[in-house]
Amino acid sequence: MRRRRRWPYVVSAVIVVLAVLGAWGWYGWFPDYRPNLNDTERYGVDVSNHQGEIDWERVADDDMGFAYIKATEGGDFVDDWFKRNWDGAGAAGLDRGAYHFFTLCRPGRAQAANFLKIVPHDPDALPPVVDLELAGNCSERPDRAWVEQELGTFLEAVEAATEQTVVLYVGDDFEGEYHLRDDLDRPFWHRRVLLRPDVDGWWIWQVQGNAAIDGIDGGADLNVMRESHASGPSP
Repeated sequence: MRRRRRWPYVVSAVIVVLAVLGAWGWYGWFPDYRPNLNDTERYGVDVSNHQGEIDWERVADDDMGFAYIKATEGGDFVDDWFKRNWDGAGAAGLDRGAYHFFTLCRPGRAQAANFLKIVPHDPDALPPVVDLELAGNCSERPDRAWVEQELGTFLEAVEAATEQTVVLYVGDDFEGEYHLRDDLDRPFWHRRVLLRPDVDGWWIWQVQGNAAIDGIDGGADLNVMRESHASGPSP
């Protein structure tokens, strides 16, 4: 009697096991993961209108020490939830800062004016952040000289008005296209999923984007800040 080949069943079983483990990791272990902190570090979140209504008291009670809140994008977009998130984070005792999504289809001066018009002047706020990513940006891809000039105009205007050094969040896609991170000589916010950054000079590390944080429905961005506000970036 001819024996049946068993390897297709073995392969299928292995695939099923791997799928189950992957699902458990994504929906079970992964959202609850938080890296161990060094002495000068603390956890925080970054949010936008995508998170909807947030219970900031619960966020603060879940060991979050700071929050970065999306304020603006381009030359005229204002995040609908910015004011409520700004006020809520402050009332809950979190250090708070604002960030702007820089688009490649509007001049830097117009983008700076949009940001500065919306964000309250608060000398105790965390340094402003500019988010540089191609994902979600407009379809235009100007040359490096244009980006360097217009981003420089944005940085100069915001830093003059806030008297703080702007922190850079540079996506890998943006850096791959324009290679600006090292030339801008500013503190930066580095994304590396689960693993500690293997580069020098980062001030904030974005650990993951699917973290379970009390007070926020669905996954959220979990971050680690290396220093306290008092020792953070300044001009």
